[in-house]
Amino acid sequence: MDPISFHLDTRDQWVCLARLLSNDPEWLSAKVKFFLPNTDLGSGNEALDLRKRVLLQLRELHAQGPATWQAFIHCVCMELEVPLELEVLLLSTWGHEGGGFLSPLETGEDSEPEPRLSHGLKRPHQSCGSSPLLKHSRKQYLAELARRYLQLLRTSAQQRCDGKLPGPGQPLAFHQAYIPTILQWGRATAPFNTQEGASMGSPRAEDGMDVSLQDLFNTRTDKGPRVTVLLGKAGMGKTTLTRWLCQRWADGQLDRFQALFLFEFRQLNLITSVLTLPQLLFDVYLSPEAGSDAVFQYLEENASGVLLIFDGLEEALHPCSGRAGPKAPGPALALFSGLCRGTLLPGCRIMATSRPGKLPDCLPTEAATIHMWGFDGPRVEEYVGRFFGTEPLQEAALEELRANGRLRRMCAVPALCRVTCLCLRHLLPGLSPGQSEALLPTVTQSYVQMVLALSPHGPRATDSLMGLAEVALEALEIGKVIFSATDIPPSVMAFGAALGLLTSFNVCTGPRQQQIGYAFTHLSLQEFFAALHLMVSPSVEKSVLARHVTLNSRWVLRTKARLGLLDHVPTFLAGLASRACRPFLNHLTQRGEAWVASRQAEVLQALKKLATRRLTGPKVIELCHCVGETQEPELASLTARSLPYDLPFHNFLLTYTDLAALTNILEHRDAPIHLAFEGCPLEPCCPEALAGCGQVENLSFKSRRCGDAFAEALSRSLPTMRSLKKLGLAGSKITARGIQHLVQALPLCPYLEEVSFQDNQLKDQEVLQIVEVLPALPRLQKLDLSQNNISVETLLCLTKAAVTCRTIRTLHVRKTELIILLSPPAEAAAEPRGSPELQGNASQSREAQRRSLTLRLQECQLTVFDVEMLIAQLQEGPRLDEVDLSGNQLGNKGCQLVVQAASQRRVARRLDLSNNGLSVDGIHGVLSALSTCRTLADLHISLKHKTVVLTFAPALEQQKVTQKRCLPAMFPDTLTFPMPSELTPCSPRVRLVHCGLQAEHLEQLLAELKESCCWGHLDLSGNALGDQGVDQLLWCLPTLGSLQSLNLSENGLSLDTVFSLAWCFSSVQWVHHLDISFDSQQVILRGDGRTRFPRTPRDLSASGLSLVFPARAQPSGFGRPCTPRSFCLRECQLEPPSLTRLCQTLEECPGPLEVKLSGVALSDESLETLLWHLPRLPQLSLLQLSQTPLSPGSPVLLADLFSLCPQVQKVDLRSLQEVTLTFKSSKEQKGGCCGRFTGCGLSQDHVETLCWFLRKCEDLSQLDLSANQLGDDGLRCLLKWLPQLRISGSLNLSGNSMSQESALCLLETLPSCARVREATMNLGSEQSFWVHFSPQKETEKTLRLTECTFRPEHMTRLAAGLSKAWQLMQLELIRCCLSQDNLALLLSLVRPEGLLSLR
Repeated sequence: MDPISFHLDTRDQWVCLARLLSNDPEWLSAKVKFFLPNTDLGSGNEALDLRKRVLLQLRELHAQGPATWQAFIHCVCMELEVPLELEVLLLSTWGHEGGGFLSPLETGEDSEPEPRLSHGLKRPHQSCGSSPLLKHSRKQYLAELARRYLQLLRTSAQQRCDGKLPGPGQPLAFHQAYIPTILQWGRATAPFNTQEGASMGSPRAEDGMDVSLQDLFNTRTDKGPRVTVLLGKAGMGKTTLTRWLCQRWADGQLDRFQALFLFEFRQLNLITSVLTLPQLLFDVYLSPEAGSDAVFQYLEENASGVLLIFDGLEEALHPCSGRAGPKAPGPALALFSGLCRGTLLPGCRIMATSRPGKLPDCLPTEAATIHMWGFDGPRVEEYVGRFFGTEPLQEAALEELRANGRLRRMCAVPALCRVTCLCLRHLLPGLSPGQSEALLPTVTQSYVQMVLALSPHGPRATDSLMGLAEVALEALEIGKVIFSATDIPPSVMAFGAALGLLTSFNVCTGPRQQQIGYAFTHLSLQEFFAALHLMVSPSVEKSVLARHVTLNSRWVLRTKARLGLLDHVPTFLAGLASRACRPFLNHLTQRGEAWVASRQAEVLQALKKLATRRLTGPKVIELCHCVGETQEPELASLTARSLPYDLPFHNFLLTYTDLAALTNILEHRDAPIHLAFEGCPLEPCCPEALAGCGQVENLSFKSRRCGDAFAEALSRSLPTMRSLKKLGLAGSKITARGIQHLVQALPLCPYLEEVSFQDNQLKDQEVLQIVEVLPALPRLQKLDLSQNNISVETLLCLTKAAVTCRTIRTLHVRKTELIILLSPPAEAAAEPRGSPELQGNASQSREAQRRSLTLRLQECQLTVFDVEMLIAQLQEGPRLDEVDLSGNQLGNKGCQLVVQAASQRRVARRLDLSNNGLSVDGIHGVLSALSTCRTLADLHISLKHKTVVLTFAPALEQQKVTQKRCLPAMFPDTLTFPMPSELTPCSPRVRLVHCGLQAEHLEQLLAELKESCCWGHLDLSGNALGDQGVDQLLWCLPTLGSLQSLNLSENGLSLDTVFSLAWCFSSVQWVHHLDISFDSQQVILRGDGRTRFPRTPRDLSASGLSLVFPARAQPSGFGRPCTPRSFCLRECQLEPPSLTRLCQTLEECPGPLEVKLSGVALSDESLETLLWHLPRLPQLSLLQLSQTPLSPGSPVLLADLFSLCPQVQKVDLRSLQEVTLTFKSSKEQKGGCCGRFTGCGLSQDHVETLCWFLRKCEDLSQLDLSANQLGDDGLRCLLKWLPQLRISGSLNLSGNSMSQESALCLLETLPSCARVREATMNLGSEQSFWVHFSPQKETEKTLRLTECTFRPEHMTRLAAGLSKAWQLMQLELIRCCLSQDNLALLLSLVRPEGLLSLR
């Protein structure tokens, strides 16, 4: 076509297009608003007629360039009823690249040129006069500039947030009244006033409730953090909220702020150059008419009235490492950091939105956080009602939501709620009630239904849909969410605009550099189309498809070079792998169901591999979402079985839909599971998702963000969880309102065994409400109410409840701990039989006998007054097993009252009154209160360690029952006297240790002890009695009855006083053992360990048993041999005078007596003194010296003991350290003595003296001199004395370094030793040498020589010795290395009379 003809055709087309669009001006205005989002063409051109207005709008569209104009032409042909001839002409001329792009001005159409508006804004028609400086001062002029700019900001905000778009053409972008989502305060560390906040809606006043607009920006929050972070998952409405706030400010409802700036990080990411704060405010957002410096100065001076909102903080690409000042440029995130830290525009308010995850470090730690949770049930219904308005389908849509729980859960996410409403609008006219559950079962299928509902039929729509999917994936892979007009093909652009899948807006790429940008209406929609392209595109291999099936940890990692924009793609891929999506995918691909099924199977296989792995909590939730989208029961069962029993979730945000996805998977599990949520921000209605989940056995929540709304939702779900045994709700902020709901729900959970409400800031009334419900929980075993706020009055109410409630077994309170233990199910569930009256009486009687109660009220600030009330409560209660009142403020009087009550009530096991301010005077009161107690087993008082503990034995009535049952079995023939151990098994122990007791305290103390019960053990260690006090105690000791032990350690005793304690052996009948360690001041007197008979007739009658002796019968306890008394002394230095004093004291002791000295220092003189006194101790049976170094001459002194002390039976000296002397009793027959001197370093020098003393012993049965240093010379000397020693048994000379010379000497000595029966010598490694004797002369002797290597020079002496030993009847030479020549020589010299053995 020639240019002139083309020009004429183009003019005709332009005229036809203008005429066509004049028939639908509203549609044209909507398209202009889409392609030119910030252009205002209406208010200034209202005077123009319709035709001129249409031409003006077409010029604006045409001026944007070929890409925008081509996309507009495609929209005209796709959405309007265009004649076929005109559609062909339009598409052939302007609908493709390379087509004609003639300016509309060249068409010759009459039009009035109108000036372009800067930034698409209409400025206010105001004038400041021809000469402001002449009319006003400079200050007034600058104020006027600031006022104009603030007005310009409001006008700009109204245009930016104006969403009045027609609904029919753009269903996803239609105007809706804003429905606020659930907002909940998170972390806010500023010191808010609680009372003021209650009326103004401060963060601390609201708990689990919605945060209103006034809560966000009221005047009270000026005292709190300047920075607020709004956290919410994708689709919760964060961006919608920021635009709504902007619109509310433009309408004048946020009048406390003079200026509001709204930035989106997805747009700020397009700015590659650095900026200053004035450039960010004026060049990027909105420029003032004039005086930028003056306007910025005004904003700085009034910073408290400036609000800056940053949307999409998680999308920030550039790190905030650099710092930007008022004039120093930096990246956008650096400017944000400066604003948050107060280095830029100090005093302004900052609000940022972000997905949950790791936030940038530039945020201050004191920043307040708000969690956005989406919609609850009422909000969903309100949104649906407003969506359908007055349409007839409104009631049908609401009925579908109420009947379809899965659809209702999906609508909790606002973005999905919009998709669901759109699908219902198109589906409901042709559906029967209830069919929506089959058509919209998952998120993915809802998106599929939305696309099917919006898309026109035909191949063009299919191609455009595939093209849009390809654009979505390619952009996400490079981290792109904003497109230019050239990034999207015109036909695809028209398709997305017609269906409302794309939105447009102005973007700034640099200072004063703006262009039109396009994006999907929501990021999740772009992710859906990206997943669709992966599933249906033939260019995507199966391996690539499987690699996209991954699980994210939900934490946004700031180290990534680009954003993680593919987070939801695996979920959409799993949804597209469902069988229900196969027809839709087949329609797009036209490759057959087998091809589609193979790609779906690839996704399912990848999910199966992930299901068998051990995953963290966030990945488990992601996996549950993916598996739920597939609608595959087998995959769901595999996932459920692979979950561990303990499934923890820590420190990541969870919504209602997350728990719903988890519950959906758990329904396919047979085994129980334990769910633990700790530190997780939870949506208040989260627990409702667990309703009916019968697999949860243990359920615990620990989060400060759980409040009354959370408790209310939990109370609705608990009764439906039929397998729940343990429930924990800790660290929350529940008040009386939330507790009221839980208390009503707990009785409906009959299988609960353990409940924990610790650290919930509960008050007195709430705690009592929980305790009141305990009787209605028959299986409950533990209730934990620790770390709550309770008073002493409430504590006494709890003790009263513990006394009256039959199921309570233990009440444990310690500081902030409060734990109640209850009876096991078998005891609580047992019910008596018979008539009702008899049942009641019998039940109460058995209950009183069987039930026991443990009370532990530690560190509760109880006083004497409180204890009096407590004692009154316990009078009619059950038997007390244990009472612990330690750490209170009872004092002397309170302790005495409690001990007296415990004595009367007969506490079964233990009473602890430690750390109650007891003094020495209070000890007397405690002993006085125990005067009539017969069940006390141990009294331990230590004022130094603030310990007061009483331990009790079983009651005497129970002992009598036990004894009467045991007596017939023990003594079947006749009525006999029971053993003492069966009569009184309780041996009370009194330990008054480290109490500062002195001699002046003993008189009253001993008086109290005499009046009390029969004590078994008395411990007075660690006091200050001294010598005087111990002497006083010893005089009174016989009057205290038959004790079993007395401990006087650490009382500052002298050695003389210690020795005087030996006097107790003769004056105190029960004392059998005296154990003294002088250096460590340990002094203990003990009995023989046997239980004594009752000391008085009163005690005997109190026992309930009579002593009856049958004829010719004696109790087996009489006639026993006396137990030896022992005196043990350690760690001291004994001089001769001290030993003399000790021995003189021991002379009066009855026998038998054992004396053991350990670790003492004895000189030779001291040893001689000790040995000299031994004959004066006829009752002595044993003297033992251990770890006592002796001199080398001590063996000689001990050897002389055989003649000095005839009763010595055995002397055992080892290594000059250990000495044991055993003595004969006067009743024993005379027997041989034994002497052992081993390892004493004896040499030749000691042999003669030693033998001189040993020859005095008339009957020496054994003599052991092994392991010494005698050598050959020492043996020669000993063998000379051997005939004079009266040894009747054996002589051991092993280990004395002997050689062949010793063997020859032995052989030469044998003829002179008439009583030697056998001699054995081994010179090998063992070095043994034994000589055995006979009582009388021995006519036959045996000689065994082993490993005696005789050389040729020894043969002559060996033969000579053998020739003289005419009594030698047997000679054994074993391994003596005799050569054949030596043996021949030996045989030639001697012929033995007996047996010669050679080996």
